[in-house]
Amino acid sequence: MQDKYATLAPALDSPANEGFAITPSDSSDLQQVTRALYVGEGGDLAVEMRDGASLTFKDVPQGSILPLRVRKVLQQTTAAYLVGLC
Repeated sequence: MQDKYATLAPALDSPANEGFAITPSDSSDLQQVTRALYVGEGGDLAVEMRDGASLTFKDVPQGSILPLRVRKVLQQTTAAYLVGLC
């Protein structure tokens, strides 16, 4: 399949090239720092940002895509069906 954008360097505002399912964990980092998070089922989203700051986003709606550079999704997260986008 042809990809006419293959020779361009991706930027943080470019569409995601990769994705992976996320299982919240207080001890394990994600397989890579995200460019964004997709929330399949709404709820609270507790994360550790790339710089180590811990934040909780309350009542994130279902279907949200949040442009966050996250290294960990914490267990107190009540949102579900999370996907890391890179």
